Amino acid sequence: MNQIKRTIAISKFYTCEESLIKRMKERGRKDRFCAETLKDFENWKQFVRERLTDLIGLHQMEHSPLHPQCLERIEIEDGIIREKVLITVEPGVYMPVYILIPPKKGTEKQICFLAPPGHQGGGKYSVAGVREIPAVEEKIEFFHYDYGLKMAKLGYVALCPDCRGFGERREASLQGEDEHDFLNSTCFELAHMAEPLGMTVIGMCTWDLMRLIDYVEQRGEWDEKNIGCIGFSGGGMQTLWLAALDDRIKTVIISGYLYGYQDSLLRLNGNCSCNYVPHLWEHVDMGDIGALLAPRHLMVQSAKSDHLNGKRGMENVYEQLDIIKRAYRLFEKEDHIFHDVWEGGHCFHGEHLEVFLHNVFANTSFL
Repeated sequence: MNQIKRTIAISKFYTCEESLIKRMKERGRKDRFCAETLKDFENWKQFVRERLTDLIGLHQMEHSPLHPQCLERIEIEDGIIREKVLITVEPGVYMPVYILIPPKKGTEKQICFLAPPGHQGGGKYSVAGVREIPAVEEKIEFFHYDYGLKMAKLGYVALCPDCRGFGERREASLQGEDEHDFLNSTCFELAHMAEPLGMTVIGMCTWDLMRLIDYVEQRGEWDEKNIGCIGFSGGGMQTLWLAALDDRIKTVIISGYLYGYQDSLLRLNGNCSCNYVPHLWEHVDMGDIGALLAPRHLMVQSAKSDHLNGKRGMENVYEQLDIIKRAYRLFEKEDHIFHDVWEGGHCFHGEHLEVFLHNVFANTSFL
């Protein structure tokens, strides 16, 4: 039986993408990094931080006592202890965290790293290396997603949270047990609920990570002066924003998330809602946010074939990294940046991680 065609073919579409690209070029980056002295930098940093804080709705967040609860404490591989801790980040809002604690060596306090998750890995489960969940194991193999566990194996305490919309923090639409629901996030729903209230997904995630730093300080068990943050993809986004707005992060590792907004988030406009902040592109590009990290130690991982780089590929990455380097140059600390570039696509790479961290804590140049 022949099926009756119910639509028609359209030979020409009248879209507005090019108009928006033109608008971004004409009106974008009004608060771009342009400092020429350290005093200029500090003034710019203060102004832009206040601007970004407003844009992501950070002032809308409500403070609450942390009320930490340890829900689980087991030993996993290599003598690493895995705790599951629940903290209160806002009144009535809770964040579960896997904390991976390696055996202590020596008498000095252990250095810890926050390790927020990216997409399609089930939140904290992939980052903490919970391979006993088959769907998670597959994503670990595909994305090299267990960077929290990698850090613990290198001797660092790794705090692997479920950010909002991930893992045990999924909203109602994805709370099923099937693989799709388990691995994915409800950023779309969160954005629709939050933005009309003057909030954003990245603002909520940044706040929660700030509260996780508060927990580290409150616990008092680890080195509070050398806290780092590491993240891949959406976890790299969270790492970038957290470090840009909170100087308590001293070492920054961003994997698979450093490129220009026009190519990677305007033209590639199907990315997750957590990437999008109303009015952001009018004020800064990603390199301007990265400039706020100066002069702290920074590792950026980029893949030459990462589709998220956009159609211009690594050129789109280098343009943003050059903005960051200009900020570091003011401090004469350009050697604090290590750009790790590899062949291949969108995934985390741990090959140079140990060398980078050794150089950071031995205060050795990367150049």
